[in-house]
Amino acid sequence: MTQIPSTEVHTLLQAFAGQMTDRGLRLATAESCTGGLLAKWMTTLPGSSNWFECGFVTYSNTSKVNMLQVAPQALEIHGAVSPQVAEQMASGALGLSGVDLAVSVTGIAGPDGGTASKPVGTVYIGIARREQPVVTAHRVFEGDRDTVREQSAHLALKLLVEHCPGG
Repeated sequence: MTQIPSTEVHTLLQAFAGQMTDRGLRLATAESCTGGLLAKWMTTLPGSSNWFECGFVTYSNTSKVNMLQVAPQALEIHGAVSPQVAEQMASGALGLSGVDLAVSVTGIAGPDGGTASKPVGTVYIGIARREQPVVTAHRVFEGDRDTVREQSAHLALKLLVEHCPGG
């Protein structure tokens, strides 16, 4: 059964779709802890094929390296849940898909996997645009696994609206 995004998320999606359509732009997503939730939300809108190019779900470190060209050294030094990896995921999605805008999400949704320095709920989001530096954001969300994933995708969508090229 397909879960329909909340009214707030749907409103943001419509605003973002309008921006992308009006400007003739294309989007790619690169998701780890959200497991494709953001891409799913994007494709709930009719006409999303006009601006949504593709989604990468790279849950393992190996897939981040193989599919998005994340540097193994970044994973070894900083870990998968880091601004460096979020940046490389977004850059990889942008470059490999040839889009105008890419977003990445990496984090610890829980209930396990957290540490003192990176507790459960830690999330990094990257926004990559052509010929612009990658923007990253960091949050520590509270809640169960589904709540952390939904909050992460929601924040990514807000950041996409904010950083959409030409705005």
